[in-house]
Amino acid sequence: MREDDADRLAAESLAAGDPTGWFDRLYREAARGAAVVPWERTAPHGLLVDWTAAHRVAGDGRRAVVVGCGYGRDAEHVAGLAFATVAFDISPTAVAAARERHPDSAVDYRAADLFDTPASWRHGFDLVVESMTVQALPLRLRPAATAAVGELVAPGGTLLVIAAGRGDDDTRPAGPPWPLSRAEVDAFATGGLTPVRVEHFQDPEGVRRWRAEFRRAA
Repeated sequence: MREDDADRLAAESLAAGDPTGWFDRLYREAARGAAVVPWERTAPHGLLVDWTAAHRVAGDGRRAVVVGCGYGRDAEHVAGLAFATVAFDISPTAVAAARERHPDSAVDYRAADLFDTPASWRHGFDLVVESMTVQALPLRLRPAATAAVGELVAPGGTLLVIAAGRGDDDTRPAGPPWPLSRAEVDAFATGGLTPVRVEHFQDPEGVRRWRAEFRRAA
């Protein structure tokens, strides 16, 4: 299976009315050496690392959650900042691989669905990291996904969103992923969350990136 077959798996899953089932199928194929996970990185996302360094983020035992954690690179970075970290993914295979890759990790890796998280997680985390997960979901699910991410943020807590970007007037790609417009990034400011800063970047390959910070009042 080639790397671009991830697109095919997604298309097959969407055609079958299962917009998230392709994630675990992709990770299963990757575990057998038959596929490449396109978003796999050898290090935590640079926009996350730069943000935590620039703002001297320190957990001091507070709670954090990483949405759609995949193999756990970002989660390990967050845990290394002294956050009590939960990281979840809809793919049980990805979660099992994250645990295997980080056998001595302090991260609590969980298989969970963003649309059906444990009730105890509601408003339960001081830092929520959403890196390129919502953009992988069909457009019809985006409002619910955006709201579900925001519901994880505790009073006084922070949500950090990292995503590929597009102009408001750009043609929507066939996807996935479906990069976020500025309006879609701004939509995270709901349910009591307010924007702190929204940053726009362009990487050397010309890909637009968003990094946006939101906060819930204490």
